Amino acid sequence: MRLIKVAVACVNQTPFAWDENFAHLRMAIDHARAEGATLLCLPELAITGYACEDAFFMDGLQDTAFAQLEALAQLTQGMVVAVGLPVYHEKALYNAAALLADGKIVGFVAKQFLAGDGIHYEPRWFKAWPAGEIDVLERTAADGSIRRFPIGDLVFDIGDVRIGFEICEDAWVANRPGMDLALRGADILCNPSASHFAFGKFTVRQRFVVEGSRAFGVAYLYANLMGNEAGRIIYDGGALVASGGELVARGRRFSFHDVELACAVIDIDGNRREQARRGSHRPRHDAEALVVEHPFVWPVRKPEKVEKPAVSWEDRATVREEEFARAVALGLWDYLRKSRAQGYVVSLSGGADSAACAVLVSLMVHFAFAELGKGGVRQHLPVIRRLHDVLDSGGDAKAAVGVLLSCAYQPTQHSGLVTRNAAEQVARAIGSEFHVIDVDAQYKQYIASLEGAIGRKLTWATDDLTLQNIQARVRAPSIWMLANLRNAVLLTTSNRSEAAVGYATMDGDTAGGLAPLGGIDKTYLREWLRWMEGKGPVGLEPVPALRFINSQQPTAELRPPDKDGKAQTDEADLMPYDFLEAVEDSAIRDKHTPVEVLQDLLPRYPDQTPLQLAIWIERFFRLWCRNQWKRERLAPAFHLDDRNVDPRSWCRFPIVSGGFERELAELRSFVASGRADR
Repeated sequence: MRLIKVAVACVNQTPFAWDENFAHLRMAIDHARAEGATLLCLPELAITGYACEDAFFMDGLQDTAFAQLEALAQLTQGMVVAVGLPVYHEKALYNAAALLADGKIVGFVAKQFLAGDGIHYEPRWFKAWPAGEIDVLERTAADGSIRRFPIGDLVFDIGDVRIGFEICEDAWVANRPGMDLALRGADILCNPSASHFAFGKFTVRQRFVVEGSRAFGVAYLYANLMGNEAGRIIYDGGALVASGGELVARGRRFSFHDVELACAVIDIDGNRREQARRGSHRPRHDAEALVVEHPFVWPVRKPEKVEKPAVSWEDRATVREEEFARAVALGLWDYLRKSRAQGYVVSLSGGADSAACAVLVSLMVHFAFAELGKGGVRQHLPVIRRLHDVLDSGGDAKAAVGVLLSCAYQPTQHSGLVTRNAAEQVARAIGSEFHVIDVDAQYKQYIASLEGAIGRKLTWATDDLTLQNIQARVRAPSIWMLANLRNAVLLTTSNRSEAAVGYATMDGDTAGGLAPLGGIDKTYLREWLRWMEGKGPVGLEPVPALRFINSQQPTAELRPPDKDGKAQTDEADLMPYDFLEAVEDSAIRDKHTPVEVLQDLLPRYPDQTPLQLAIWIERFFRLWCRNQWKRERLAPAFHLDDRNVDPRSWCRFPIVSGGFERELAELRSFVASGRADR
């Protein structure tokens, strides 16, 4: 029985943070060695960071990455380590994984299937390596000598244990390389990955890791990046080790630590016997040219008790709510510390969106304290002296929220006592700094100035949108001043539903440097706030004060009541939010025409007439086309799923277009003809 203790490390990296990135990789190697692991798998492009963008083409970046690799190799005495980096070879750049063993660079495997959809632009920088091809990589050493390494579609025979690679996307395709690697005798498959978080995605990942280990008869090691690496994308970590079709180790997700390790002991001979028993297994005896041999002595191990991964929050029914809370909290934490800001500022309106932003910042602090402790929080935020003073005086997580989050309610004459009370109650409950900055005088002064310029009075009957927008915009200077005063990041509170139809005032409520809710819809956000009011994440307290938010109907509070005394509400201005999001899914995500959207949604909304649904659908398409310029200008948002409408990371659309005029005419004709009648 040949047993090997393996480790998988998820690390929190940052583009161009060379010393910090190297320290994390060194820490991972040290932790793995301390756990008695002999083989360690590290993530994709872990040396440079995944999101270097066009800087991947810099000679200096490539050279520094290789120098870092050589330095890492010196740390691998008595170990085998896999790590990702960009490699320049024969006038092309490759997304590669290097295998290090016993202090040496053994060789490189290059990625065969590049991610080029959604947020991914790998084909812009890298070339895909052809299956079955190998070559020799040449590098000039400091002394002028030429060093040569094998590169390509390789299997490494390390001390009679064969190691192959699937690099991230390689495992997501139908013809994944793992099958051929298994036929070449691979015992272990390493998957260095940079797989961004999306709702429900971890279940898919876990499935292909476990199924890969079963189908290929191997041990499968999956390493992922972790944290908000470069601004928009959140990596959830979640190391995985599977063997013989069983998950034998699972690492934590959304960790605030720099390194998370998962270890397991795998039975090489047991997996080989399983392969031998299968009639379907046909080893390739012609593939020895694709095998690189390297001497290595694996330590003798005794069997260890295999413990099933412990039950965690992600095994519970509210996993989506937990994922949202933990993903955005981690994204905010890393953005804060990597941007070297002093905290966050929120214009707290008393509505759902701004309350969610404030609560998420509070969760960020509480998660950080729970995981890192006061010492770890201090270490991760060294530049925030006000925070250090609070910690030195015995302050807890709630006290830290008061240092890191400043909120302000900014009323005009159309703001109500209900929203003011709601804003204050939530701010007090989470411990944030709270101010009331009355901007009504500025609002009225702008109106008076324009009326003097144009020679007439502005009225709600003729100038509704103008009068609404100036109220939103007049709040921006004050809240920006507060952010500047605090040297903090101003959070944009707009959500994805508002972005889809442009229901936001540019340079008003869209002011800010980061939009944590830009990837989430309003309907779900309201559900999440109700969950936060009564339950909240495992290990943390709920926020009962959110009842003051959750009891209201969403409203911009920018217009006086109408002649019947009805106050302004979002859904009266637009359409029911659940229907808006259903149209968005059908039209934007599924790429349906207006008529197809109506046909898709008719059965789901039997209480509405086809005419009413068609009116809302037409409104959505017109607002979508008219407001692409706003989506281009919104602050960076966190990517949370494939319903994102951010044109810089997911969903592109022309700024000016024909506006679906023909398609909308077909919709009107379709309804008028009676063909839409149920």
